[in-house]
Amino acid sequence: MLELRNVSAAYGQHLALQGIDLEVREGKMVVMLGANGAGKSTLLSVIAGQVPARPGSEANLAGVDLLGLQPHQVVEAGIALVPEGRGIFGAMTVRENLLLGAYPKRARAEERRSLERVMTLFPKLEERLGQMAGTMSGGEQQMVAIGRALMSAPRLLLLDEPSLGLSPLMAGELFKALERIREIEVSVLFVEQNARKSLAIADRGYLIENGTVVGEGTAEALRADDAVQQAYLGLARSA
Repeated sequence: MLELRNVSAAYGQHLALQGIDLEVREGKMVVMLGANGAGKSTLLSVIAGQVPARPGSEANLAGVDLLGLQPHQVVEAGIALVPEGRGIFGAMTVRENLLLGAYPKRARAEERRSLERVMTLFPKLEERLGQMAGTMSGGEQQMVAIGRALMSAPRLLLLDEPSLGLSPLMAGELFKALERIREIEVSVLFVEQNARKSLAIADRGYLIENGTVVGEGTAEALRADDAVQQAYLGLARSA
């Protein structure tokens, strides 16, 4: 569904991405793994229309050319980004934050259904709809941010470090919720430092270093790879 070919991007003279090829098939969950500064967040920003790609890059969502679109046009095309740091509105209620996500034309007609779907994914939010979002825990705020993105009725959900700063317990709850997103037929491309939990729920993974793809494969194959175990899972090579 999402197809990237030869995607490159730069910040001034600094080349942040160099010839990235990547695919996300419909209904699948794909994780990007790599060190800080490897280019993973930049790639999400390129897909979301926030950072321009260099000439020669190609990015398509179900045949729609994404490059050159403004961020709001990318959302209308069916992509929603949850940035690192969440970006929720703390002085607004949970309900108000969620309903802000339903602004695309196609999402307005499904607003009620989408809200019910978000409540099913995140039951805690149903109890907190009238609460100011800024008074919630970090994990609950992340649920609001993801729920707001899902309110736009996306075909593809982009997540940048969803478990960052969360307690192990809350991170575990979040990963369980992400796994349930499969049930609502939304594809997911996410960046995550927790390689172990990510590869446990993902269908496929890409390894990013210095703005290039240095490895890819099914999540199962990556979990079994000795080099991946040492670099990302903290496991020593077996004798």
